[in-house]
Amino acid sequence: MSRPFLVVQLSDPHVGADWGDGDPVATLADTVAAVRALEPNPDAVLISGDLADNAADAEYEQLRELVSRIDAPLYVLPGNHDDRAALRRHFGVSGADDQPVQYAVDVGPVRLAVVDSMRVGEDRGELDVDRLAWLEEALADAPETPTVLALHHPPLTTGIPGFDEMGLPPADQETLGMVVERHSQVSRIVAGHLHRPVAAELHGRSVLVAPSTYVQARLDFGAEEIRFSAEPPGFAVHALLDGELVSHVQVVGR
Repeated sequence: MSRPFLVVQLSDPHVGADWGDGDPVATLADTVAAVRALEPNPDAVLISGDLADNAADAEYEQLRELVSRIDAPLYVLPGNHDDRAALRRHFGVSGADDQPVQYAVDVGPVRLAVVDSMRVGEDRGELDVDRLAWLEEALADAPETPTVLALHHPPLTTGIPGFDEMGLPPADQETLGMVVERHSQVSRIVAGHLHRPVAAELHGRSVLVAPSTYVQARLDFGAEEIRFSAEPPGFAVHALLDGELVSHVQVVGR
């Protein structure tokens, strides 16, 4: 058996937040320490949105300093709390100003395709025609490479009213699914936003939502408003082994 190629997914650190129990910087530091303890060491790190709570430069600087302790390339995408231009200033993301943050990059044997699901000024997401056209072209460019498709808003319906109201609209989920269905190399769709691990399928492709490094949402199928629990932070690890992608969710011990 060969050594697995590991892509660690952190999500929703919300550096600068004060609305949940605990300190988002402390929980992120604990998460970084847990990632650094992985064997083998991770080959890449993805942060799937809501890096900062207020999109302040100081928040992004603090996050970058913490995550830089992991000796691996870093890839980011915007969540509903983020600012695209600030991500470009602090993380060298391609594009200009407030244009959608979308890029595809080969990370070892894996291709990472990042799609921007942000709807400026709102919690809910969107995928318009232009963003999906970009994705279609990006996927067509590398049809043989195992690909992880990453965005902030998960393309799934949870059955929890509070989540689904601020999620990706069903019509956008469907059009994304139609794009993905045409590209068999997409091994996994990964996202954040929900502050808890969730798994689903979209047109036959697996979807995994990573937990937050800050606070977790309570599982309550009657909840009109999101409530938070005392569960610890966590992260996901996507391991490519002999051409197959396996995803793990790891709780961070405190």
